[in-house]
Amino acid sequence: MFSGSLVALITPFAADGSVDEKAFAEFVEWQIAEGAQGLIPVGTTGESPTLTHAEHKRVVELCVEVARGRVPVIAGTGSNSTAEAIDLTRHAKEAGADAALIVTPYYNKPTQEGLFLHYSAIASAVDIPILIYNIPGRSVIDMSVETMARLAKAHRNIVGVKDATANLTRPLHTTLACGEAFCQLSGEDHTALAYRAAGGHGCISVTANIAPRLCRQMHDAWAAGRIAEAQAIQLRLTPVHDAMFCETSPGPVKYAASLLGKSSAFCRLPIAPVAAATAERVRAAMTAAGLLN
Repeated sequence: MFSGSLVALITPFAADGSVDEKAFAEFVEWQIAEGAQGLIPVGTTGESPTLTHAEHKRVVELCVEVARGRVPVIAGTGSNSTAEAIDLTRHAKEAGADAALIVTPYYNKPTQEGLFLHYSAIASAVDIPILIYNIPGRSVIDMSVETMARLAKAHRNIVGVKDATANLTRPLHTTLACGEAFCQLSGEDHTALAYRAAGGHGCISVTANIAPRLCRQMHDAWAAGRIAEAQAIQLRLTPVHDAMFCETSPGPVKYAASLLGKSSAFCRLPIAPVAAATAERVRAAMTAAGLLN
């Protein structure tokens, strides 16, 4: 069971736009030292849509190499092409990733039966734990609880979901349909504690890129029953969450990481540099939360 504070890792780029492997390795090491309980390379926050296949695979390999088994690595391996998703998932297993995070196919708009067949093909081709990434805001489609339960029952290696619906009734229905052993992770920083209260097990976080220790402390407090402490941290981080999504992610979080000296602010097009007002909002939120002096 994956649980607690997991981070959807950014991918640092050098001034020429290439992947900055040194910065990425140092960033992964810092995340582990600060308490991250899971690492998710090459998801949306890692700018997977604009990485080449070779870059994508290298980032997964590097994450696994640096982690050295200290925390789980859940590699993003999704695609709107089933064959491509199978290839990326096979590579993740060969590289030593602990699991794969596979986003629902985007742009094609498959039916629920199409979703079932897509994930079934991947789960049958690669024996690795799979988390379904359900994010209707980016993929347009929403996997139903019924389809998810059908997949979980048909394939023992489909073990959970990253739920970015922000629908707090969803974990209740998912528990009823898929069972308590089915891992449920929020994909929305704002709902991290509410999601856990509804039966979730943790959060795959954007904000954890720049506040890994606070995010870990929040989840630890919740797990220990120190609810008021956890809520106080969540309230402290709420303006930071707001700032991280005031423009298309990962623009704001890459800028925030640059303020900490962890990455350049550079995002590959079509993600634009953040506006001046956004930069100021990010800086102010981080300062107020104690993340910057």
